[in-house]
Amino acid sequence: MNIHTEQHLAKPPLTIRLCGPRGFCAGVDRAIQIVVLALKAYGAPVYVRHEIVHNRYVVEGLEAKGAVFVEELDEIPPEHRNQPVVFSAHGVPKSVPADAQARNLFYLDATCPLVSKVHKQAMRHQRLGRHVILIGHAGHPEVIGTMGQLPEGSVSLVETVEDAEVYLPEDPDNLGFVTQTTLSVDDTAGVIAKLQERFPSLQAPAADSICYATTNRQDAVKEAAPGCDLFIVVGAPNSSNSKRLVEVALRAGAQRSLLVQRASELDWDEIGPISTLGISAGASAPEVIVDEIIGAFRERYDATVELAITAEETENFLVNRELRGVPLTREDMAFVNG
Repeated sequence: MNIHTEQHLAKPPLTIRLCGPRGFCAGVDRAIQIVVLALKAYGAPVYVRHEIVHNRYVVEGLEAKGAVFVEELDEIPPEHRNQPVVFSAHGVPKSVPADAQARNLFYLDATCPLVSKVHKQAMRHQRLGRHVILIGHAGHPEVIGTMGQLPEGSVSLVETVEDAEVYLPEDPDNLGFVTQTTLSVDDTAGVIAKLQERFPSLQAPAADSICYATTNRQDAVKEAAPGCDLFIVVGAPNSSNSKRLVEVALRAGAQRSLLVQRASELDWDEIGPISTLGISAGASAPEVIVDEIIGAFRERYDATVELAITAEETENFLVNRELRGVPLTREDMAFVNG
């Protein structure tokens, strides 16, 4: 028996249930493409207001290509006023494009089309004379952007069933709700049910606000999690949809669930002996990190990967018209896609 075979036998067996869909959704993919294409079309620097998506690895990869991330538009130096500034996939309040126009800045809006749809749903409620209830997480950029589509005081934020129980509107008969796109489907159903119980005339949006990608990733985790000793979600601590996946995994039957940004964060002593591992990735987590984490487990375990696929995603959102003539190659996106 050679040494290689002995090492192979020494590794404990591990079944990895790899969820599909996982990782980048069409909106995130589009937002990253917009920054990459803007750099090709206009050269560096391309400014980006806030993190383009909630992932440090993606942000650092774009910085290496020449993107400059700023919190507010006044950080863009006057000599770079003709360089593009990109708004993040989470959406922005109406005040931001207005500010960009006032400063004569050239901007490219990378708001996810499904977030823009929620903006339109909220505006439709208001146009029909309804006060808007937004179900979401306070302080999240998407919530700030959605509330910023309407005049101050037109939107009330409800986060939990407890909030829904105590919410007191001025006109209970004229209410409409929308939701943040990245919420837990199950948690949100509870909040909506409580609001509908208290306000029977509450109007739903014309179409579901939680996006298909959030729902699909949660469904795949529900399928894979039962019986897992550990469930790893690749994603950032400020990523709402990634944190929801951790909660969904625990609720669906995983013994433990961790949110991990890179393989270097894995604490092998804490992980301990496991035989079944679930892996998924939030909508802004690149596939290269999923590969990196699977590789780290392969080094320590005799790992077999099983696919837990519950849906096929074929959505593709077009980039801004100004960028459609710029070629996008596989190499351009290799830093996230591998």
